Amino acid sequence: MSRLVIVSNRVSLPRERTSRAGGLAVALRDALNRRGGLWFGWSGEIAESPDPAPAVMSAGRVQFATLDLSPAEHKAYYVGYANSTLWPLCHYRLGLIEFTRAAYDGYLAVNERFAAALAPMLQPDDIIWVHDYHLFPFATALRRAGIRNRIGFFLHIPFPAPEVLSVLPRYRSLLANLADYDLVGFQTDSDMRAFLAGIADEADGSIGEDGIFSAFGRRSRAGAFPIGIETEEFAEIARVAAEAPETKRLKQSVTSRNLVIGVDRLDYSKGLPARFDAYQQLLAQYPEHCRKVTLLQIAPLSRDDVAQYRALRRQLESAAGRINGEFAEFDWVPVRYLNKSFPHKTLAGFYRASRIGLVTPFRDGMNLVAKEYVAAQDPIDPGVLILSRFAGAARELKGAVIVNPFDTDQVAEALHTGLNMPLDERKTRWQGMMQALRANTLTHWRDRFLDALQAAASEAQHGAWDGTKQEQKSGSESRNAKEREIVGAEDKR
Repeated sequence: MSRLVIVSNRVSLPRERTSRAGGLAVALRDALNRRGGLWFGWSGEIAESPDPAPAVMSAGRVQFATLDLSPAEHKAYYVGYANSTLWPLCHYRLGLIEFTRAAYDGYLAVNERFAAALAPMLQPDDIIWVHDYHLFPFATALRRAGIRNRIGFFLHIPFPAPEVLSVLPRYRSLLANLADYDLVGFQTDSDMRAFLAGIADEADGSIGEDGIFSAFGRRSRAGAFPIGIETEEFAEIARVAAEAPETKRLKQSVTSRNLVIGVDRLDYSKGLPARFDAYQQLLAQYPEHCRKVTLLQIAPLSRDDVAQYRALRRQLESAAGRINGEFAEFDWVPVRYLNKSFPHKTLAGFYRASRIGLVTPFRDGMNLVAKEYVAAQDPIDPGVLILSRFAGAARELKGAVIVNPFDTDQVAEALHTGLNMPLDERKTRWQGMMQALRANTLTHWRDRFLDALQAAASEAQHGAWDGTKQEQKSGSESRNAKEREIVGAEDKR
């Protein structure tokens, strides 16, 4: 069996805890533990003079190789282009996009440096699996370095429609970068269709059957691979966690009140201010719930070096204070707002203790919290999932109460409905969602993607790469020549 090489922005080292709100770290570690191989990426550290050679450590069948970033690289690649340009673009927050040529050049340079460090570590039959928007150009950099291995890419966040993508300066370069992968994976069919529409409409590419596309001198494939969870394993974790001290403390603190839980990384894509507004609307419009319900919102801090995230934190603190100031009693606080993370097992117990799971992002690739909430429920007395229609998970979890998170009245009504939903209906909805979760587990996701990547043609396909005629040039010269060609075509549009 070929060795698996995973490349991601961050590497979760064996000594690090994996408590999190999302599932990327657990998903990648699981894939490597089952197959063996190498996990390569940024260490998470910033150094004035980063070592060009990666730091390597081993744990069982898995090697971990990491590189530090310089302050300038971190500012341009991570804070700048990845999270101030690409993230808001993909989440349709166009007014928040900040583009500078310096940040874009820094983003490309970091991808080039990382590819140059990984290339000598690769074996001829390695299968390379690259993850997420930080690394769109990574395959292009590897191809330029002479790597002809199969390379797959999986995007964990949504992909924008062509009309939105074209807002991005040099958007055709992004499409050209993705064409250098043998397989491009997305969370949903709609994301895949948006990408293929971009290939057809903005890159003059051709689209065949089963996601096959040709563009920029290459023939590749796109597919939808919705990520799952290990359903039965998580259900068992939650069953055990129901008796854990932390869960018991939580239950005792809310006494007989219904608990509504939200668990989200602090990010403007999660719709948290609108969620707080909807909860306030619930208490105002349906006063019978006052003193009978508590919202526990867990929102670990993220990207506090980005101005929009600092502003969001202040906005939510103000909203929580406003709601508590208006509705709280001496023995009841309507909102508990926590900017801290909890271990995975603790969250499982909290999910199980909650009557409602409130997952209302404005736009989300998948949202594993929704799936984990369902899996954590007590089959005898399951809770209700209220889920945004703009989360990828809404395509699978048909038993959720689906809402438009921009409609605070609708979300308030959904909360009222969920709090009053009869047991028989809750069971029926839960059973249907569990069936879907059991049919598409994390293992199924991993195997489907890797099987598709394994089947991708390699040498003959790589020979069609547009960069073959440029390999005699230096790496930077080749990149600049191809960039000029693409940008020139973009400008003509």
